[in-house]
Amino acid sequence: MLESVTLNALSSALNGLSERQNAIADNIANINTPNYKAKVVDFEAALSQSVAAGSGNVAPTTTTSLEPTQLNGNNVNLNEEDLSNMDTVLKFQFASQAATQQFTEMQDVLKG
Repeated sequence: MLESVTLNALSSALNGLSERQNAIADNIANINTPNYKAKVVDFEAALSQSVAAGSGNVAPTTTTSLEPTQLNGNNVNLNEEDLSNMDTVLKFQFASQAATQQFTEMQDVLKG
């Protein structure tokens, strides 16, 4: 009963967003580290395909940003990281609220 495409997708989204938050934190922490390449976490396209296939299970992938580097070889852009952070926080809040709603509905059904 606890296996559903919706719950799987919400869990995958929360995991991906959490992984993205970690990457953003690493990127910001290393903004002045010579030759550091920013991390990028993707999962949305794979999640969409997984939901369409009836699963909802997907793992995030972390890659290195291909953005141009500064003179010290670092390619972290603080403005982009800040925007990505705000976007990720809002998406995480939305997904966690949706998951809570799903569990509340299940709890109501089980109570009869």
